[in-house]
Amino acid sequence: MVLFLYHFLSLSKCQCQVKGSWWPSWLRNDCCTPVKRSLITPPESQNSSNAWWLCDTCTPGNAALTMTAKSKSTKNFSFLERFLSKRSHPGKLLCTFSDCLICACAVQMFENRVPHMLDNDYTPYSALNIFVKDLGIVSHECSFRKVPLYLSAVAHQQFLSGSAAGWGWLDDAAVVKVYETLSGVKVEGKLPLLKKDEVLKSLPSEWPVDPIDEILKLQEITSKTLIVLDDDPTGTQTVHDIEVLTEWKIESLVKQFKKRPNCFFILTNSRALSSQKASDLIRDICSNICSAAKLVGNNDYTVEADAAVSVLGEMDAWIICPFFLQGGRFTIEDIHYVADSDRLVPAGDTEFAKDAAFGYKSSNLREWVEEKTKGRIAASSITSVSIQLIRKCGPDAVCELLCSLQKAEKKGKHFLCRTAASFVSARIGIIPRASILPKDLGIKKNGNGGLIVVGSYVPKTTMQVEELKSQCGKIMKSIEVSVDRLAMKSAEEREEEINYAAEMADTYLRAAPSESLEINFRVSSALVEIVKKITARPRYILAKGGITSSDIATKALEAKQAKIMGQALPGVPLWQLGDESKHPRIPYIVFPGNVGDDKALAEVVKSWTRPARLSSTKELLLNAEKGGYAIGAFNVYNLEGVEAVVAAAEEEQSPAILQIHPSALKLGGIPLIACSFSAADQASFSDEYVALSNIALKLWNWTYVPITVHFDHGNSKQELVEALEMGFDSVMADGSHLPFEDNVLYTKSISSLAHAKDILVEAELGRLSGTEDDLTVEDYEARLTDVNQARVFIDKTGIDALAVCIGNVHGKYPASGPNLRLDLLKDLYALSSEKGVFLVLHGASGLSVELIKECIARGVRKFNVNTEVRKAYLDSLSSPKKDLVHVMASAKEAMKAVIAEKMHLFGSAGKA
Repeated sequence: MVLFLYHFLSLSKCQCQVKGSWWPSWLRNDCCTPVKRSLITPPESQNSSNAWWLCDTCTPGNAALTMTAKSKSTKNFSFLERFLSKRSHPGKLLCTFSDCLICACAVQMFENRVPHMLDNDYTPYSALNIFVKDLGIVSHECSFRKVPLYLSAVAHQQFLSGSAAGWGWLDDAAVVKVYETLSGVKVEGKLPLLKKDEVLKSLPSEWPVDPIDEILKLQEITSKTLIVLDDDPTGTQTVHDIEVLTEWKIESLVKQFKKRPNCFFILTNSRALSSQKASDLIRDICSNICSAAKLVGNNDYTVEADAAVSVLGEMDAWIICPFFLQGGRFTIEDIHYVADSDRLVPAGDTEFAKDAAFGYKSSNLREWVEEKTKGRIAASSITSVSIQLIRKCGPDAVCELLCSLQKAEKKGKHFLCRTAASFVSARIGIIPRASILPKDLGIKKNGNGGLIVVGSYVPKTTMQVEELKSQCGKIMKSIEVSVDRLAMKSAEEREEEINYAAEMADTYLRAAPSESLEINFRVSSALVEIVKKITARPRYILAKGGITSSDIATKALEAKQAKIMGQALPGVPLWQLGDESKHPRIPYIVFPGNVGDDKALAEVVKSWTRPARLSSTKELLLNAEKGGYAIGAFNVYNLEGVEAVVAAAEEEQSPAILQIHPSALKLGGIPLIACSFSAADQASFSDEYVALSNIALKLWNWTYVPITVHFDHGNSKQELVEALEMGFDSVMADGSHLPFEDNVLYTKSISSLAHAKDILVEAELGRLSGTEDDLTVEDYEARLTDVNQARVFIDKTGIDALAVCIGNVHGKYPASGPNLRLDLLKDLYALSSEKGVFLVLHGASGLSVELIKECIARGVRKFNVNTEVRKAYLDSLSSPKKDLVHVMASAKEAMKAVIAEKMHLFGSAGKA
């Protein structure tokens, strides 16, 4: 320990360089004992730089001898042993230098502790206080035996000072802090990892005034267009409702300028180019921008590299702002950090800094600029805008430092900006928007799966892909493409591999609508060719990696422009490709290689592969309440019944509910449920465009027919819990056969479970007579709904919909016809309106047109229809058919006709 401590002492600027007097002057003065030195050179080497220095006046004894290092050379150590044996004091301390480093670096202590010093890692493997104790024992023994140990005594004082300074329970390597304090020389080492939460909490509070309003006002005053040149699509990570151009012809730029947008992006795709080619490209783009801008007035640009200056002229300053909240990038005290879980890692120590093409060593941004400009811009010439200045002093103080762009630009200053994605949204005053899910864009599952293309090869991507396979393996097909065949083999083998991948992709996309596809390899040109050959239109495309996402969009899909809709996940842009692309208006997810944790990719894929249903039963009934119509809930028992409801809904553009009775579930089982769920999903899309009030659907040129699946008459808790777990959109907790208080308890328990899953609950108060699915309720058992009881029932159970009994029956009405208590219905509607509960009428089969209209006027928003549809099915079987498929088709058409008629009667036709 004494030896490696000297390594740091010997680096002091005030050390004497004269042989025979090698101590730093401050240490010699403290010791008050001149040290005589003699130079001994081993016979095997006459190189004085590898000489042994012997301290003639030191007699350290055995304790110090055990700390003496073995030489890196066994020969030299043998010579040392022989030399010591000839000395009058066998235990004398021996030191060696090799280019000013002590040979003790081979000692375990030296090898273990010095890296801690250089890494600023003071995790207590062996606490500094332990050496205070150990060296104290050595000093005490030597004092008792009257043996002087100058170096050990000084080292003991060093450790005592470190302990007194509060570093005693850090690693003993923290003694270097004493050296730094005494000498004023900083021991530069690896920057430490920081705890993210602690660091962010230690920063000053944010500036109290939100500048967004001022930014928007200045944007209006200047009326300039901000053009962002982006070397890959990932730079669109924080904006929405902004357009992207992938080509920069003057006529295209003029067209864009005439739209007077606040901002648009130009995708340069220059990341894969050499420095010279990238500069030429930027000059070309900037020239076209200037030419187009002259036709429409002055414009504002943010561009990269020196090439821009050659076209746009010299700038007052370059502004570098790599802060990117969504990507976990922070700059603190000039050091740029990357968030990794709960830690902040200096950027120069991350996997991204090791990239063969874009790598760097510096985490300090000043030094990074000097490194990237190869010394042309010195670190000392760069001015920092600290977070303390920004947060404590605000925009005016920053403006004085020429960094508040709009205010400074108002003074006639011009800046060239190199920034991360967060800068652009702040610059033009974009208010953040929540992550976009498929349902936000009117997207559900259509006939094809999604396409995931992975071209990024950084370790983070590898981990994200592995997690994706782990979570989504059952719904995802992977096509591994041989890099060897693509890059190293003949042209024929390359073409064969590309064709195979494209054919497999087409097959999977068409045959497995719930499955995603991953193509994982590194050869970009082959990747483009494979995607080009895929003819099936995916439901969405996700491209992983900056260069990959650019190439797929521009080369494989031939997109010349796109609209940034928002983000699929913070830092993950979601585009809508232009009409000229191979798949017009397709959702295109640009997933950067360096964003998100290990689960981020799987999270996005799951939300798009298995999206939540666009509509819930509650939404259907809310729309019906607003529109003054009712929704038909049709009981289904088989595939033909499901198809009949969906076909009628699509033809009539009507919302509908597929309803499954417990008895039907017992016979049809899981296949019936799966069929119903799948049919409801598939009904969401149409190839034709119909102008709807839904803005999102207008943007995406898709229409949908909202269909949900309802579990009817659940009269046992077990079957209702199972229904909730299966994923029904709504359930009916039927406790009408129970006494009132028991009905309340039963319904309340189901409501609690269902509402935790955001599932609508319908319940029945009173009891209908009649027969439904072999369940008969005699007339004497029937009870009308009591308004006062209904108020208590609703309050105690928290239900969403109430099935009322007003003289309606299950099955056929008597020959005298239905006798509905419309006055009672009116009172119940007043109550339900007050409580925000929907009214449901079972037994709609056989009701006249007039009665249906009266019921809708008095608040009925859901009609259950069963008997008439079943009758149409059975009647269709009475006429002979040649084949079973004809029987099925005839039954479907017969049911569809009845269902379509009911949709018109209920007023839901045309309301999809």
